[in-house]
Amino acid sequence: MEKTKLVATVCENKNEKGQIEEFIKSGIDVIRLNMSYSSHDVCRRLISTINEINEKLNTNTAIMLDLEGPCIRTDTFIGGKAYLNTGDKIRIYMNEINGNMTGFSVNYHNLVNDLKYHTKIKLSKGNVILQVIEKGLDYVVCVVLKGGEVTDHSKIYLPETSPSRKFLTEQDYNDILFAHKMGVDFISVSGISSAEDVLEINDLLIELKNEHIGLLAKIENKRAVEDIDNIINIADGIILDRGDLGIELPIEMVPNIQKKIIHKCYEAGCLIVVTAEFNSFLTRKSVPNRAEVSDLSTLVSEAIDAIMLTSETTVGAHPIDTVRIVSKIIKESEDSIDYGYFFRKSLDEKNKSITSTVSSSVVLGANELDCKAIVVATNFGRTARRISGLKPPCPIIAATSNSAVVKSLQLHFGVLPINAKGDTLDELIDNVKKEISTFLHLNPKDKIIITGGYPFKKVKHTNFMEIEEI
Repeated sequence: MEKTKLVATVCENKNEKGQIEEFIKSGIDVIRLNMSYSSHDVCRRLISTINEINEKLNTNTAIMLDLEGPCIRTDTFIGGKAYLNTGDKIRIYMNEINGNMTGFSVNYHNLVNDLKYHTKIKLSKGNVILQVIEKGLDYVVCVVLKGGEVTDHSKIYLPETSPSRKFLTEQDYNDILFAHKMGVDFISVSGISSAEDVLEINDLLIELKNEHIGLLAKIENKRAVEDIDNIINIADGIILDRGDLGIELPIEMVPNIQKKIIHKCYEAGCLIVVTAEFNSFLTRKSVPNRAEVSDLSTLVSEAIDAIMLTSETTVGAHPIDTVRIVSKIIKESEDSIDYGYFFRKSLDEKNKSITSTVSSSVVLGANELDCKAIVVATNFGRTARRISGLKPPCPIIAATSNSAVVKSLQLHFGVLPINAKGDTLDELIDNVKKEISTFLHLNPKDKIIITGGYPFKKVKHTNFMEIEEI
């Protein structure tokens, strides 16, 4: 099994059911639904399909709902698109119109008040750049610094502006209620600018008494990068969206920001998911180029929790082949992970608890004895998450009788969650050993480490470890 988890985005299409089944068979751990382009009816059908296939294949692929956030977009254009010529002047209207090469409108009517003179506006993934030169009561005039094609509902990037609009939109509010109702496992939040934005979503989940949904903050702009320490302290995980970050910030800054955020997440025990960058798969090509492979391999060697595929599996020409190829790259690249380095870093942790101390001892034992697996008997998943953060070289088998906990662990590095039955610790462990002996190909004399809390289901911390020889 690959330790680095894989997230694939799906959307409505003619072969959605067959595609989802192939994704799950290929080892996708989490399926992402993007609410920027999907309705509740479409998502309801896709979620039903995922659950149906999970039951058919006896798998536990989790579901992530990606909120659009307070995204500013263009309205429509005559014919669906317009070409803006470099050097031309163009008006951006606050009241809705059908746009053309001389002007268009936006879905955020207070933009005119947020924009300042000479600030830049980016469209079409940063390929079109405008600069504000004049403001009216309900419009701004811009000069086109870099021309290009703009299409209906294009996302607008404001690298030099902090919009004053409320963070939690009505659509996002309704989408969170929908996620709660449908039993979604993770919510990723777009447009995050500060820890306050994350708190707003977190407060709503508390109000709903939903303790299951994992909250992932997408880092896409300069403001989020500046408040990253506070965001990490609140969110369950971080999604580093390198595509949008490279539009909002000078592209040469992104690699260094990426390294720092990965390091901060590791130190804080926070999930880190990074978006893939496989533009080759957006064309008719069925193989990535060497630079894309090298980039992914470098990410994997840093022991991040997961890679996320977005456009590659929605509008890409070869979505299923993409997943298979990326899985092969991940498997090959994991040989370069310096597990000892990550473990030594973890020993510097302050404020040790019983669980963290036992977890460190478990990983140390697994390393020294060349154990083939770590089996964690868990009720809530906390110990499995802690051991995952220590990056052991062997698989972490998280055994639980709670199916919701199984799904919640699908994003964590090296964790294979198993829905195991057993009223007592011995029953649970016996059932797990029978299951893992086949797919881990255990041989006589192989060792595994078992850890958990005793008495089982009566304590909330890990307090024992046991070494067994097959």
